[in-house]
Amino acid sequence: MTVKAEKFTPDALKIDCKTELEKISETLRKCLRQFKKRGIIVALSGGIDSSVVGAIAVHALGKERVLGLFMPEKDSSGDTLKLSRLIADHLQIEAVYEDITPILNAAGCYSRRDDAIRQVIPEYDDSYKCKIVLPSLTDSEQYRFFSVVVESPEGEVKKARLSADSYLNILAASNFKQRSRKMMEYYYADKNNYIVAGTPNRQEYDQGFFVKGGDGLADIKPIAHLYKLQVYQMAAYLGIPDEIQQRGPTTDTYSMEQSQEEFYFSVPYDKMDICLYAKNNNIEIDRVAQATDLTPQQVASVYKDIEAKRTATAYLQSPPIMIEKVTEVNTKNF
Repeated sequence: MTVKAEKFTPDALKIDCKTELEKISETLRKCLRQFKKRGIIVALSGGIDSSVVGAIAVHALGKERVLGLFMPEKDSSGDTLKLSRLIADHLQIEAVYEDITPILNAAGCYSRRDDAIRQVIPEYDDSYKCKIVLPSLTDSEQYRFFSVVVESPEGEVKKARLSADSYLNILAASNFKQRSRKMMEYYYADKNNYIVAGTPNRQEYDQGFFVKGGDGLADIKPIAHLYKLQVYQMAAYLGIPDEIQQRGPTTDTYSMEQSQEEFYFSVPYDKMDICLYAKNNNIEIDRVAQATDLTPQQVASVYKDIEAKRTATAYLQSPPIMIEKVTEVNTKNF
């Protein structure tokens, strides 16, 4: 049933941050008791999501039981390490620096990616910068294809549409980054008898914006039920430094500056959140269009893309398929 509200606004996504904080904190404490662990690992990227998860963990467990990890690599933004250190210092938690570039070199992450880019831009080499992009959902009704954008050392920018093969090769090589980081997180988790926190928000989790066995892997995902706009509300409530609150959502995966919008969502995160919430709550499209300054046709395109991504990424959220039921996992405390 479609809800025909007189007016639908982003205020519908407002939450009681104090109540939310206590609810998440209690679940974190239950998780540690359930698994008989001593603390929690949080990979800090300098972004809003990991910063909020770190702050919640400190509130729930105390700063002595939270370990932050800095895991940049050669393509990381210059802001990544600076802002990661900022939040660790702000929270007064211990943090460990691990440059994962050598791991990625050994796995062929960069060379495999570069070979795939050369399939469409032959002159590309490791002196160039690069990123992959997807056209905006609201600019065209045409079928959208991924393209690679490269920048030469002289500043010349070139863009080329990717074939399915070259795109998948770039994606597969780039996914070494998230999987290498998760390997390092579990090293420190095993070493300290800690659990690993995931940092996806609801928008990312719902739409499959994560790597299976990489940033999609965790023992607990404290903010996966919160829309991105709600994560920002929590950030303000928790007193996350303004410099982090003001940083736009980035992928921090490619050497060229890149937003999550141009790489995956194709809509600004705030409009995407409103559309996702409205779709989940059966809000009439006309009301959503007024709330987002999109046309009803554009909102319908976003809705269609939401469903397409849910279908395409269902594999990412699927647990291993068992031929027969083996055992029941005791999760009664949750």
